[in-house]
Amino acid sequence: VMVSPDAFARQLRSLGLPLKNEGDFYGYSLALGSADVSLLSLTNAYRALANGGQYSQVRFMKDASPSESAQAVLSAQATFIVSDILSDANARARTFGTDSVLTTRYWSAVKTGTSKDMRDNWALGYSQKYTVGVWVGNARGESMWDVSGVSGAAPVWASLMNYLHTHTPSRAPNPPAGLMQERVLFSAQNEPSSRAVSSTVPGLEASRQEWFITGTQQNQFARHDGNTIKSIALRAENTPASRLKLSQNTTKTASLALPAQITSPTAGTIIALDPDIPPRHQRLHFTALGEAGQWLLNGKKIANTPNHQWLPMPGRHTLQLTDAQGRVLDEVKFEVRGAAMKTAALKSNLATVK
Repeated sequence: VMVSPDAFARQLRSLGLPLKNEGDFYGYSLALGSADVSLLSLTNAYRALANGGQYSQVRFMKDASPSESAQAVLSAQATFIVSDILSDANARARTFGTDSVLTTRYWSAVKTGTSKDMRDNWALGYSQKYTVGVWVGNARGESMWDVSGVSGAAPVWASLMNYLHTHTPSRAPNPPAGLMQERVLFSAQNEPSSRAVSSTVPGLEASRQEWFITGTQQNQFARHDGNTIKSIALRAENTPASRLKLSQNTTKTASLALPAQITSPTAGTIIALDPDIPPRHQRLHFTALGEAGQWLLNGKKIANTPNHQWLPMPGRHTLQLTDAQGRVLDEVKFEVRGAAMKTAALKSNLATVK
């Protein structure tokens, strides 16, 4: 959202990805991989990450012509941080476990992915010397059954990488200039950001060392409910004046009293369940501004708080926000897709959540 789809599309093209349309054609879904690319071009883009942001075209070994000089298309600092994220086994432990097929005895960075309707299954990653990309799917483009990134392409990727590193070591890259490490702490949910965060306060996550581009570092993180003055003011910029009531307090500071409205999800949203993540770990956040009584989903009451985390169920849904008397204040319709996830498993996890 901050860089815009067009700018992001230009960045992808600089990595050799052959996008057929401009960024606005794909919209924000481009960040999730909505554009069609080949295995070769995507693997070569990952090779640029492995080479510290240096991109060059693919050259086959039998080609005796000299290779073109590499071009810096990403900053060395940003690519180092991406590699640090993709190589962090602890970061993916909740999804894949601590001893998954993606864990190698040598340094490697890897990412899995599954496309819409389970048609494509990906595993792409690199070590100090090799970049390997794997695609699994049906040649005719039909959907697969009971196959995800960690069960389809990942075992093939791991086998290839292990073979390549039978006698070849792989060490983590050295951090380039312009980076620094900072120990970060995480405050409890809804804790005011002005409150000092200490190591004794139960946090959302354990404290740890993180890499930052120098000048962007911070050592405290907190998650809030979103009902802040700043978020209300930003929302008000695009709200018709007829729906706002402007008042002044004794200090003559203007404040906005917004009518109750659903801020997330937005109307027409399509959510795709990730088959690589356990259903109980996937939540859709319902958020609203203003005073309201309760949430109704498909006509049934599910919560009476401004924010609610819902376990997504496949299907088309109608979400309503009502006042204490049951009058509908706002309504959005959205869809959840996830046919590959078994209903029995979802019901089991739903029962656990209840």
